[in-house]
Amino acid sequence: MKIKMLSKDERKLKFILEDVTPQFTNALRRVMMSEIPVLAVDTVSFYNNDSALYDEVLAHRFAMVPLWFDAKSFKLPDDCSCEGKGCSNCQIVFVVDKKGPATVLSKDMKSADAEMAKPMLDDVPITELYEDQRLKAEATAKLGLGKIHAKWQAARVWYSYLPVVEQKTKVTNGHEVEHACPHGAIKVIDGKVEVSPDCDLSCHADKAAKPEGAFTLKGDDTKFVFTVESISGLTAEEIVLQAVDILRAKAKEFGKGVESLK
Repeated sequence: MKIKMLSKDERKLKFILEDVTPQFTNALRRVMMSEIPVLAVDTVSFYNNDSALYDEVLAHRFAMVPLWFDAKSFKLPDDCSCEGKGCSNCQIVFVVDKKGPATVLSKDMKSADAEMAKPMLDDVPITELYEDQRLKAEATAKLGLGKIHAKWQAARVWYSYLPVVEQKTKVTNGHEVEHACPHGAIKVIDGKVEVSPDCDLSCHADKAAKPEGAFTLKGDDTKFVFTVESISGLTAEEIVLQAVDILRAKAKEFGKGVESLK
């Protein structure tokens, strides 16, 4: 297996994954999206809610606020010594106490320990309070998995086959071929076609080429352009590394199961 990094920042990674199968690639994608532990609000206790929104709606909004958290400080409830009953090792409480007139924002969710967890963004609107209205609540956040609920999804992950060009003869209408690709991923230089990884193979620019059949554009099913965009408190790099560890552990467990059948 080979990895070639195309772009990288804290929230998003784009890389080429080589010498793998579509099955492995999809397994990696699914683990990144649904099996990375992420912190999110799970239950909310309301003491005062004079806003126009029902408690259930506000609870959902609290749950969808992305939270930064120290991954080393929390355990999944099922793996915690409290056996899921709730303790400082597996959950944390956010308090909201706001009086109107005001807009309740994510920054109004005050963590019991900001060094362990806090809202990633300050300006996510939750509700509007008017004169003499008040919102007071306690939101309890815990680790969970994306396969259980979208609020625990770690990232948006997608991939495509790496585009490759098979050219038979020079292209005489390079300008038209380039404009056939809406992503600007195809360039024709002196009749030779070059394609970047940004091409998603949907434009059929090869059909616009003259002479007809001058080149064909297809995907390499052993090379994939992978994009990982974090929508949680984890960085894109942390998500990839954790996914690799989880997939490795699954393979090891499967191997033990196979051995036990002998």
